[in-house]
Amino acid sequence: MELKIFRSTWGAQGDMAATVAQLREAGCVGLEARLPMDAPERRLLRDSLQAEALDYIATVFSGADVIPRQQDGPEVHLQHLARAFDAAAELNPRFVNLLAGNDRWPLALQVDFLGQAQVLADAAGVACTFETHRASSLYSPWVTLDIVRQLPQLQYTADISHWVVVCERLLDDPLDDLTPFLERVHHVQARVAYAQGPQVPDPAAPEYAAELAFHQRVWETVWALQLRKGYTTTTLTPEFGPDGYMHLLPYTRSPVADLWQVNRWMALEERRHFQRWSQHNISQPTAGL
Repeated sequence: MELKIFRSTWGAQGDMAATVAQLREAGCVGLEARLPMDAPERRLLRDSLQAEALDYIATVFSGADVIPRQQDGPEVHLQHLARAFDAAAELNPRFVNLLAGNDRWPLALQVDFLGQAQVLADAAGVACTFETHRASSLYSPWVTLDIVRQLPQLQYTADISHWVVVCERLLDDPLDDLTPFLERVHHVQARVAYAQGPQVPDPAAPEYAAELAFHQRVWETVWALQLRKGYTTTTLTPEFGPDGYMHLLPYTRSPVADLWQVNRWMALEERRHFQRWSQHNISQPTAGL
């Protein structure tokens, strides 16, 4: 099984040329970026992806942004998704990473909505994974496990950092069995959280070794389950970001770390991590065969 690492454009500084140069230096194969709903912007992104021979994961929000408008019900989200999936199909992404729904909806409504969202993706001919994210339908591991039981056909993007914050702890208790969810994870977003926040200041810092190790154990479980299902490629996107995620110094509001360098470290570390894991878990071909 091969690991393909993507660069998130969330918080990226500079133009596309600078972004591409950075991602290539870090060994990334493509971009994970918000899908432009404006047709000219979409054509510009398509041309850039083709010119640079980059793979693409399209990020879509059913509520049109990270925090959905509270007055919008499922029907408004589905109308937006129908347009978004058709737009995504123009760019031929590897898949659409969807932040779907609203955390305030009751479970029965969540299940009905997510099932209909999958139908729309299928009709548009795009693969779709549903991301675990605060403010969305999948804000909680326990709600998500209920959804998994009722919609076993869905695939997921695992951003476990959100659940660490929601539950205010690392999910490493023997009772924290996320296996039914992890069996359906298609894509990993690699950000390291701690009990009181979605992003540690620096994942390389020794004081966050326990948090890094917990997240890496989850990712290893995902890889093992994917390997068992016959995956030949697994995808991962380092996704440390700004917007209240990055710690800032008081008064000056200067970031405590360089955002790209943190994501670059995460990309290089996960390539090393995957290599270590694969040496023990993936059979090597016999020499000469």
